[in-house]
Amino acid sequence: MTKSDPALDKALELLGRFPLFDGHNDLPFTIRRDRAALGDVAAYGLDRVHQESDTDIPRMREGRVAAQVFAAFVPTSVPRPARFTLEQLAICLDIEAVHPDVFLPARRAADVGRARRAGKIASVISVESGVGLENSLSPLRVWHAAGMRILTLCHNETLDWIDSATDAPRHDGLTDFGRAVIAECNRLGVMVDLAHASPKAQHDALDHARAPLIWSHSNAFALCDHPRNVTDDVLDRVKANGGMVMATFVPNFISRKSREWMTPFQIHGKTRPGLDIDAAVTEKAKAEGPWPKGSIAELCDHIDYIVGRTGLNHIGIGSDFYGGPNPDDLANVSRFPHLIAALIRRGWSDAAIGKIASGNILRLWKTVERKAAERAKTETPGIAQVAAEAINLKPRAKTEASKSQSSSASD
Repeated sequence: MTKSDPALDKALELLGRFPLFDGHNDLPFTIRRDRAALGDVAAYGLDRVHQESDTDIPRMREGRVAAQVFAAFVPTSVPRPARFTLEQLAICLDIEAVHPDVFLPARRAADVGRARRAGKIASVISVESGVGLENSLSPLRVWHAAGMRILTLCHNETLDWIDSATDAPRHDGLTDFGRAVIAECNRLGVMVDLAHASPKAQHDALDHARAPLIWSHSNAFALCDHPRNVTDDVLDRVKANGGMVMATFVPNFISRKSREWMTPFQIHGKTRPGLDIDAAVTEKAKAEGPWPKGSIAELCDHIDYIVGRTGLNHIGIGSDFYGGPNPDDLANVSRFPHLIAALIRRGWSDAAIGKIASGNILRLWKTVERKAAERAKTETPGIAQVAAEAINLKPRAKTEASKSQSSSASD
């Protein structure tokens, strides 16, 4: 007979009361690169367990996932990033359409509760990397219309308007166009995600954002000095912004030992170009022993540290499951209750668990929606382009005629 685990029992009970919101999962890209499915959600078969990966419906149910952010991830180097972004968004929409009995499209914070009441998982869509904007603001409106509610500004490479945390800087943070992207997201009600931005770009965003910011999958730099983690000087500004950091499961972001073990294979904190990383890891493991991929306990250290710098209202969970290697005790989406149980063992109260599970992100999302509604009364869409940075970068005030049209449309 399996011995009962009181903390896990308590975690499952609490996740029956508080919805679990996971801030980042790259399932659409996993489906796209699957050799059999090639982006076909129906062919992939989300309703069966995928032992070769980390995310499917049976294990999401087992893990008590109530709301899942599906990332439309766009590699920086793809030849047609605008088209690629739309294709990734289509996969996100297909996940909802192929499994309407499981996923409820969540386009507002209130939809998470609606999904919960319907016994479904709220599906939230993000775009990971603004490379698909191709240096124009206008696609943001199209992506928003397609369901995007989170924009991760860049990925592992510096763009024409923002420095990445894992690349050489070119702009000393954000350019004027980068600040215009944030302003347009604020106007639309899109949560701005700084998970991949350089520290200077993060500070620039904190200086200029008019709505709370998120770090959808990052940990504390002080505990693991990966460039993707959040430095103390940034963490100390999160509370004033009203933003939040969503602790992530990526081994190199959790464990200093993992980061050091992988350092020979990386440059700027990302895999060296042209390297067969799987073969390299296998060879090193034979010579030096297994890759130390971190643990729930180490992740909890990050969570406690972030809370110590920001306060309990500014922490969440962003797994970054992507079909790749994870810590053994965070191997797949069924393991969320075990993380909650670990926090319970550390003395976290029921109310604190409710905040990290979803209370904080839902409050933040509602704030972003409210601020967008306020801006919609006075501002029209931005149309800036990098090639014309001096033109139309400031939000355009609505004319009296446009204000009248706006009022009529909202009646």
